[in-house]
Amino acid sequence: MTKVTANLRYSKEHEWVLQLSGNRVRIGISHYAQKQLGDIVFVENPAVGDEVTVNESMGTVESVKAVSEIYAPVSGMVVNINEGLDDAPETINEDPYEAGWLVEVEMSNLEELDSLLNEDEYQTFIDEGEE
Repeated sequence: MTKVTANLRYSKEHEWVLQLSGNRVRIGISHYAQKQLGDIVFVENPAVGDEVTVNESMGTVESVKAVSEIYAPVSGMVVNINEGLDDAPETINEDPYEAGWLVEVEMSNLEELDSLLNEDEYQTFIDEGEE
């Protein structure tokens, strides 16, 4: 069973977004995505100060199966990265919505959140993809 969390927004590329405060959001990859990837062995995040653009690559996740791009679900400046993933990338598999987050971004346009899927929309999206 795929875990989808109500307080998050989701992209169709399987990244999630949590609004922290004001324009600051936390980004990670969904439970569904980590399950599809398998055991994650390496994460390449952007650096603090980098600008990310919605729907463009902002890093990669390497698993025992493949290397996958991480696509920015929103635009803005990276203000924090989860440095714990450097030594323990498997945290994404173990806890994708809490300890396994990737980066925090100061969004340049809050309206981009409106284009992301809510819990029900994302669940329908992944259910349709699994048929």
